Amino acid sequence: MVADMAAATVTSKGQITLPKSVRERLGVGAGDRVEFVESGKGFLVVPATGDIRLLKGMVPKPKKPVSIEEMNEAIAKMGRTR
Repeated sequence: MVADMAAATVTSKGQITLPKSVRERLGVGAGDRVEFVESGKGFLVVPATGDIRLLKGMVPKPKKPVSIEEMNEAIAKMGRTR
């Protein structure tokens, strides 16, 4: 799938207007909130009130499966370092 390009200009007040095509794809309108989520490749624009299924695919799958024990060890390690 080839993504369509859309652009917006930042005003002197730091505001942008989302292009109509972007608003339609996100399903947002006047008064709706959007969130800017930082990812490894930049930022994602996500409707704050949208369907949770829109987030699918944002985080890449791990290269190898992680066991519950490994998860617990990582959590415990983080707790010790804080």
